[in-house]
Amino acid sequence: TSFIVISVLFLAATWLAFYYTRRLFRHGRESQSRPLGTAPSTENSSAFLAASMQGVIQKLREQEKELERLHRLEKDRAEQTEKFSDEVTRNMPAGLLLVNAAGIISSVNPAAEQVLEMRGMGFRRYTEALGANSGLTKLLGECLTKGTIFRREQVEHTSSKGETHLLGVTVWPLRQGDDKIAGAICLLSDLTELASLQQQVQLKENLAALGEISAGIAHEFKNALATISGYAQMIRSENGQGETAEHAELILEQTRNVTQVVGEFLKYARPLEIPEEQVSLEAVVERVVSELRESFPGVQILTQGRFGLVAGEEGFLRQALLNLARNAAEAAAGAAEGSRVTIHGSTALIGAAEVRQISVMDNGPGIPAGVLSRIFRPFFTTKSQGTGLGLAVVQKIIVQHGGSVEARNRPGGGAEFIVTLPAFRGAPEAVESKQGRI
Repeated sequence: TSFIVISVLFLAATWLAFYYTRRLFRHGRESQSRPLGTAPSTENSSAFLAASMQGVIQKLREQEKELERLHRLEKDRAEQTEKFSDEVTRNMPAGLLLVNAAGIISSVNPAAEQVLEMRGMGFRRYTEALGANSGLTKLLGECLTKGTIFRREQVEHTSSKGETHLLGVTVWPLRQGDDKIAGAICLLSDLTELASLQQQVQLKENLAALGEISAGIAHEFKNALATISGYAQMIRSENGQGETAEHAELILEQTRNVTQVVGEFLKYARPLEIPEEQVSLEAVVERVVSELRESFPGVQILTQGRFGLVAGEEGFLRQALLNLARNAAEAAAGAAEGSRVTIHGSTALIGAAEVRQISVMDNGPGIPAGVLSRIFRPFFTTKSQGTGLGLAVVQKIIVQHGGSVEARNRPGGGAEFIVTLPAFRGAPEAVESKQGRI
């Protein structure tokens, strides 16, 4: 509006200057030609002034309308750009956090809320929303204070549900024209499944290497044990009574124990040939329950849910589930509220893959915290007569089927082993060996 007023005043002053100059020259000419005693005419001058002023006002109005049109176009363009930017941010596959210089989360997209399993983070202080001592908070804090850039960092984040996720994080500062830090941009990606897949691939490689090295050694042990057992039997037969026969019997007993351990180790070490046959997990579980009830008549065995079909080898799967169920029955034996083992089946989706999950639960004392991280290691056992290979064999069988097995303590008491098997096995996908990319 001020621009229009100034323009009108400038044009009016220019026109007045021009008008009076023109009038001065015209007056001189009229004075020379006009007879004496006649007055100058002002009618034409007034009409000319009014018409000129009307033309100027009309042009200014047209310019004002053009300015308004251009302003509307620019406003629409800005709104479309902002809307497009919001759509891009909202549909990004990676999580995005924008934190201003005051430490307030000014923007967060749905992917970030999903990765962090948290809603309503906008306009909250990042230390409060993410946790004062979390790895992500430390990266953001250093970026905001020092301007440090972090590329493809891996940090652990514990969600509000108590679940721990491995996050891939890239953080860099936002700077103003004077190079002052105005905030930080953070890109997030959940690497938990990728890390689990990498661990499974590494485990398969370790098992294959272990099998190649140890299979020959185990066979040599078996040959030596067979020789020792043969000589002990010969000594016992030649000395039916007395101390020598007792010693020979002890040798036989120990060789049988060692032979059992070597046999279990061979099961663990040798490579498994897993066919692509359809296996009914329900039929496998029924056989496991039948055998378990015969061996543990005092333990209540329950089955729940639906188990479905998987691709694999029925004998190996039965061996793995029987080992888990037998361990659960042994742990539950003697429970004050009655020994109980529950086998629960369900179907879930991990990404786009359909999987079967079998949970073997007991109401025993649970797994000691110091033991939980080591129970799948070969030869680790808490049983006086155990070989330490039962759970290692279970893990190998499940991993060779393309699945995973994990152990945890239940909130209500007792332990739970969760077996996850793919409904369909396909060709293994390529996995980055070091870290996921953002």
